[in-house]
Amino acid sequence: MTVSTDLQRKASLAVTLASIVIILTGVKFAENIISPMLIALFITAISAPVMIWLTRRKLPAGIAVTIIIMVIIIFGFFISSVLSTSLHKFSDNIPEYQERLQFITQSMAVGLNKIGLNIQIDKLLQTLNLGKVMGFVGSTFNQFVGTLTNIFLILMMVIFLLLELSSFNNKFKVISRNPGRTMARLSRVSGTINQYFKIKTLTSIITAIPIIIVLSIMGIDFPVLWGVVVFLLNFVPNIGSILAAVPVILLALVQLGFFAALEVMILYLLVNNFVGNFLEPKMMGKSLGLSTLVVFLSLVFWGWLLGPVGMFLSVPLTMTLKIIMDSNEETRWVAIILSNDAELKKVQTRAQNT
Repeated sequence: MTVSTDLQRKASLAVTLASIVIILTGVKFAENIISPMLIALFITAISAPVMIWLTRRKLPAGIAVTIIIMVIIIFGFFISSVLSTSLHKFSDNIPEYQERLQFITQSMAVGLNKIGLNIQIDKLLQTLNLGKVMGFVGSTFNQFVGTLTNIFLILMMVIFLLLELSSFNNKFKVISRNPGRTMARLSRVSGTINQYFKIKTLTSIITAIPIIIVLSIMGIDFPVLWGVVVFLLNFVPNIGSILAAVPVILLALVQLGFFAALEVMILYLLVNNFVGNFLEPKMMGKSLGLSTLVVFLSLVFWGWLLGPVGMFLSVPLTMTLKIIMDSNEETRWVAIILSNDAELKKVQTRAQNT
């Protein structure tokens, strides 16, 4: 009897793992379809409280949706126009910047060789290549913008999802065995995503504004571009702030010299440390409930699976997965693995009380 049970468990585990592999393979191949759908779902989740607020004030659903869509279009047009115009101008200046950077790099290498540090100039030039750095940043944005070329499809999905918002609630109540629990779970997912994006947007703006002001005072080219880049990459956990800082530091080195590059580096460190280590944790508290390692691994996993869109949405996707796993007794262990220490203590306290 025990042997039969063990075999059944092993067979069930094998089937589960095989199913996960098949699903992930399908998602990877269908990335171009799934990415716009995910963007539409998250835009809808963010817009849902606004939609509810407007309709409660007796505004017709059609007008409420029109207002929301217009705000989305204006915001998207502003971001895309600033990025496309500034990136185009910056690309035109890259040969000039690179020529100056090569001269500075060669001078640094000669100076270091004189004091006994054997530096290979060719390898140093390949490392400090402004074109490659900006090429990576530009290609990442181009892939993300490439997904947004389906903007008509995304907006249409958002419109229909917002219009069907109230009926979705009724449908879930009908098909669910436990309507109260299901609605509470959906409310928790939506509320967590909303809180995350609300706080992340605010902290991204707080990060971008001082950087734009200081870079403008210093005379660094395209300060608004770097502010927008900081704003967007702040949504990418762990590596986003580094990616945003590297091209600006190299540009400051090219334009104004070593000390200006050092000042820019200190500026980014101070702003990102204040926002990332003090302001953001204070505003978010322990609401995410994800460990630091899980946040990093989720960035790698979702980035591999869905490209730049997955990197931007890695934390909300992982939070959603954690909430779903936590709602089922058989999969709760997955939610516990994803949890941070504070969340784990809560689970242990609940277990002891029961």
